[in-house]
Amino acid sequence: MLLKKSKGYKQVISWLKEQRKKPFKFQTDAWQYYAEGYSGLVNAPTGFGKTFSLFLAVVIEELNHRETDKTINSKTISRQKNAGLKLLWITPLRSLAKDLARAMREVCTELELDWHIGVRNGDTPQNEKLKQKKQMPEVLIITPESMHLLLAQKDTSAYFDGLQCIVADEWHELMGSKRGVMAELAISRIRELAVSKHPEKLLRIWGISATIGNLEQALDVLVPYPELLKTIVVADVEKKILIRSILPDHIDMLPWAGHLGHKLAHKLLPIIWKNKTTLIFCNTRGQAELWYQNLLKLDENLAGQLAIHHGSIDYELRNWIEDAIHTGILKAVISTSSLDLGVDFKPVDTVVQIGSPKGVARFLQRAGRSGHSPNEVSKIYFLPTHALELVEAAAIKEAAKTQNIESREPVVMAFDVLIQYMITLATGDGFDDQKLYKEIKSTHAFRELEPAEWAWMMQFITTGGDSLTAYTEFSKVEKENGLWKVKSRQLAMRHRLHIGTIVSDAMLKVKYLTGGYVGMVEESFISKMKPGNSFTLAGRVLEYIMIKEMTILVRKSKLKTAISPSWLGGRLSLTANLGAILRHKYNQALDKTHEDEELDIILPLFERQAKVSHVPKDDEFLIELIKTRDGYHFFAYPFEGRQVHEIMAALIAYRLSKVKPISFSIAMNDYGFELLSEQPIPLDEENCKLLFSPVNLGEDIVASINATEMARRKFRDIACISGLVFQGYPGKYVANRHLQASSTLFFNVFSDYDKHNLLLRQAYDEAFYQQIEEPRLAAALHRIQKSKIIIVRPDSYTPLCFPIKVDSLRENMSTEELGERIARMTAEADGKELKTHRRKKNEH
Repeated sequence: MLLKKSKGYKQVISWLKEQRKKPFKFQTDAWQYYAEGYSGLVNAPTGFGKTFSLFLAVVIEELNHRETDKTINSKTISRQKNAGLKLLWITPLRSLAKDLARAMREVCTELELDWHIGVRNGDTPQNEKLKQKKQMPEVLIITPESMHLLLAQKDTSAYFDGLQCIVADEWHELMGSKRGVMAELAISRIRELAVSKHPEKLLRIWGISATIGNLEQALDVLVPYPELLKTIVVADVEKKILIRSILPDHIDMLPWAGHLGHKLAHKLLPIIWKNKTTLIFCNTRGQAELWYQNLLKLDENLAGQLAIHHGSIDYELRNWIEDAIHTGILKAVISTSSLDLGVDFKPVDTVVQIGSPKGVARFLQRAGRSGHSPNEVSKIYFLPTHALELVEAAAIKEAAKTQNIESREPVVMAFDVLIQYMITLATGDGFDDQKLYKEIKSTHAFRELEPAEWAWMMQFITTGGDSLTAYTEFSKVEKENGLWKVKSRQLAMRHRLHIGTIVSDAMLKVKYLTGGYVGMVEESFISKMKPGNSFTLAGRVLEYIMIKEMTILVRKSKLKTAISPSWLGGRLSLTANLGAILRHKYNQALDKTHEDEELDIILPLFERQAKVSHVPKDDEFLIELIKTRDGYHFFAYPFEGRQVHEIMAALIAYRLSKVKPISFSIAMNDYGFELLSEQPIPLDEENCKLLFSPVNLGEDIVASINATEMARRKFRDIACISGLVFQGYPGKYVANRHLQASSTLFFNVFSDYDKHNLLLRQAYDEAFYQQIEEPRLAAALHRIQKSKIIIVRPDSYTPLCFPIKVDSLRENMSTEELGERIARMTAEADGKELKTHRRKKNEH
């Protein structure tokens, strides 16, 4: 079909001309491919209209159908208005759904298309969900969790009779997580429901992604069906991104994390005031709360013009903030990843990233929130929290220039998600196990699923498996009229309450004594506090009074500052891509031919590093051995990220202890790790290669860390997702410690009596491949084997090792104690360097 001659196409082009817009080639290509029946993936920079590349494709088809129907009769047209769901739009974030709905409604209004655009997620009111059940909107914007909740309802198959297209927005964000597996499973079921009734029906599946390194694989995961025509539409456009670093006036010779950030805060104020609206991204919620307080303290005029946005803030307040950004009321908003994706805030012309984003894709994603249109430049400022992060800024600039973007590895064989999904279907209309097996095998996540594994899954949901057969509560699913169903209403209700894969610490509501909801914090944080203590949330300083029925009661505190809540999972780890570029940048640090202003300002620090120790080159691996009053320190610098270093440190400590019985304390950051012992460390050039050898890696990992304990912790999430443990009712959630105790009991039972339990196997797999990152660890060790190992014995702490040392002290000291200790360590290092310099001078 030649799309350009169609009435719908001409109507859309005419409307775009009225808007003084012209479609990009990638958009018209996507429209043409859609019209020809293709499924696929659209890859384009942020702000170039990826949404319209697919939404308008569906609209054009609808306008063409209506033009054809006009020739039949007016009754057909009136029925067309209530034709049901045509487009299912999957989105990972609630804030993104609201923005998409707004943009789609505007298009439909201006094209006089009488479509209803619906949103279905955790924020959707119950009365709106009931309306949708009676009459589905033509377009439904939905999260993966809400899709599964929809499938857990009775009589849902009719919802998808008229469905023409499924779009997975920000597919790169979903693909590398269990939420992506949820999306894969839901798509496979909806496709089966839509096509089984109408075999001639063409249901297209499309994905949208801005920043991803493995496009071909991303398409294969989303559209694994060989019978569908598939394509990737890549935009031949370049988004202009201006990356600037906020540079300090001078560099501390011994840098440490967090220290520099707040010293540079005053340089952030002119940026905020000279721009329309600035989005300030922090990596953690706690960090966001601290920066909100800090900026208000520096400039009281920001009161009322500065807001804070993250997932633990009340829904209504988040809504107000998002609307205020759209209308340009706010000068600045401090945010976490809650505003990372896709949201089109026109007034936002500048973004600030505080601290390293630890990945190229994440940084570019955030940069795209500013200048959110094709002709505008996306401006992003990088504010380092310690001096060495300036090297990361230089590395990110180079990666952005060369488009060296990380790949996202898809999750496979997530048995906990599959068990949850099977019970979801049994809670809804039920399923035929033979048909469902074929359906599930068609997905990328479970294409390797064996018949024996499927038989185990069926046994598990019907009897509880070999070890739980005696307990009737685990016999959840039974056969009725040829279909497997959950017949217990209570079990069905409990299951629907906990559909999803995001398992976190129990969240408690925070409310004022006088009424008014502030937000939420994790149980583990508040459990450490005593009545009368103060903490910050949503930019307010609150005094903790008591916990009553899973609600924290507070009042406004008279204090100006207080402790910020800590949320689990706050520390991101450096990606492999960024680590490789970072090692390369260290090569250039002392080379005056580079063009990086960040490396220029940090040059004195590297000169000091070269003077007291060594600056590692690309083909070198640096180890520093230092003796201080604390003991004997072993510092190594793989530049592989905190997570890999944590396991590598344990591995090296274990291997050293085999040479000589010795115990270590361990610390790490994204650049390297420290082993500290009270005894001299038996290390020389000869045994160094053996220490970092990839030989017997698996066995040594198991011996060096408590792999069983790691698997046990992973099993808690698996037990929650698979429904083995019940997480409680809304407002009466089971405490985190009770969830851990219950899941540990199951873990121990399976370990002792059910060795072939698939959930047990999954716990160990996740511990090894996600938490331990064994493949990346092995790759790092292979690289180290090919490198020249440099062992240096400095007299005192060096610029490279100092931040690792400070991180290890921070865990056990108050801010005041830490400040005093750092001052003393700095003075000692400076004193020793001066003595060394004088000694060398005398020797000459």
